[in-house]
Amino acid sequence: MTDTAAPSLQGALPQERRLVTEIPGPVSTALQARKQSAVSAGVGVMLPVYVVRAGGGVLIDADGNSLIDLASGIAVTTVGNANPDVVSAVQTQVAAFTHTCFMVTPYSGYVEVCEALNRLTPGDHEKRSALFNSGAEAVENAVKIARAYTKRQAVVVLEHGYHGRTNLTMGMTAKNMPYKHSFGPFAPEIYRVPASYPFRDRGLKGPEMAEIATTRIDREIGAENVAAIIIEPIQGEGGFIVPDPGYFKAMADFAQAHGIVFVADEIQSGFCRTGDWFASEYEDVVPDLITTAKGIADGMPLAAVTGRAEIMDAVHAGGLGGTYGGNPVACAAALAAIGWMERNDAPALAREIESIMIPRLKEMAVQFPAIGDVRGRGAMIAIELIKPGTMDPDAELAGALSRFCHQHGVVTLTTGTHGNIFRFLPPLTMPHALLEEALGILEQAFEASAS
Repeated sequence: MTDTAAPSLQGALPQERRLVTEIPGPVSTALQARKQSAVSAGVGVMLPVYVVRAGGGVLIDADGNSLIDLASGIAVTTVGNANPDVVSAVQTQVAAFTHTCFMVTPYSGYVEVCEALNRLTPGDHEKRSALFNSGAEAVENAVKIARAYTKRQAVVVLEHGYHGRTNLTMGMTAKNMPYKHSFGPFAPEIYRVPASYPFRDRGLKGPEMAEIATTRIDREIGAENVAAIIIEPIQGEGGFIVPDPGYFKAMADFAQAHGIVFVADEIQSGFCRTGDWFASEYEDVVPDLITTAKGIADGMPLAAVTGRAEIMDAVHAGGLGGTYGGNPVACAAALAAIGWMERNDAPALAREIESIMIPRLKEMAVQFPAIGDVRGRGAMIAIELIKPGTMDPDAELAGALSRFCHQHGVVTLTTGTHGNIFRFLPPLTMPHALLEEALGILEQAFEASAS
C-alpha cells in the first residue's frame, strides 16, 4: 500500500517521532507548574506536554520533542492540525472581520456552512441547519427542537452514551466520573435504555437488543411521551462501541413508527472519521436530526444541528442561536476543511487507516490475551482490555499502556465506562509509516507490561 495520506501536508513538519528529552521535558514541566497555580484544578491534563506546533501526524512540544498524534484533539483535527487550506481561509476571514453575531448582521459563511451540511448529511429530503459552538450545545438544541416539534418532553438515551458536560447533557451522559460526579441534580425527563454492546451482550443480536430497549420505552416511559431518541451510531466516550448490525436501524424504525424524532449524535463519528461521511450511512439510516461538531472545522469551535425542514422550522424565530454560534472565522475553517475532505476523498483515507490498524491489532490480540476485543471503523478504532480468562475490565492495564506510549512519544487516549478501552483517533493526514511506528510502540508497551 502506498503512503497516500495527506499529500498536501507532507513536509510541512518533519513527520517523525523524535525524543530529545524525557516526557514531559523541563520546559513542559515548568509550564505545568504554572498551570497548577493559575488554572482550576477541575481542568485536568492527560499528558502535560505543552504543544507549540502540529501538523500531519505529529505534535511538537515546547522542549522540541516530536510526538505521534493518535488523538487528533479527540477527533477534531481530522484533516490535520494547521491544515494549510484551513489556515489560509482563517487568515483571510480574520483580516476581513472576526464577529458581528449572525443574529444581528448576518454573513454568507454561515449560510454556506448550512448549505454544505444540508447537502452532505444523509437523506435527500429538504433540510435546514443551525450553528452553535460545541457538541453539548448542539445536543441541547436538538432536544429543544424535538420538543418544540413533538410537543412532548421525554428524551431517551443509551447506556454508555456520552452527550456533553452541560446540565442537560450531563443528565444524558451515562458515566459518572469524571463527567457527572457531585454536579447534580440534573435535568428531568431523561430515560436510559440498553445499548447494543456486542462484546458483552452474551450473543444477543442487534435486533434483539433493540427489542429489549424499545419494550422498555413502551412499558416504562410510553412511546407517546417521547420527544426524541438520541443515539451515537458508534459510542465515543462509552468505549467506541459499534452496535451489532440491525440495532441502530431498528431504533430508528421504532422512532419513525411512533412519531419520535430520531437524533444521530455524530459529534465524534461524523465528517469522514469512520470511513463514511457519517457513521449513520453504514446501515443506510437517515436520521431526522443529526448533531455535528469536532471534525467539522479542524479545531475552530463550531457545531451544528441539521435535519428535516419541517422539524427544524418548528421553532419560533429567535428560539435558536447564541452570541458566537456560527462565528465567521469558524465558518471559514469549516468550509475549508469540508473542501479538503471532498477533494482528497477523506472517507477513503479513513478506510486506509482501518486497513492498517485492524489487522495489526488483531495480530496483537492473538499474542496478548488481555486484548478482549478489537473494534471500530475507519480512523475510529479501539481495543478493549480485560483480565485474561475473564470478562473483567482492566483499567489498570489501560493506564499502564498509555503511560508507556506517552513516555515513548505516542499520544494515546483511554476511554470507556470502566476506563479499560484504548482508543485511536489518528488524523487522516497521518503518514502510514508513522502509524505503523506508533503501533510498534503499543506492541512494546504490551511486552513491557507482560514482563
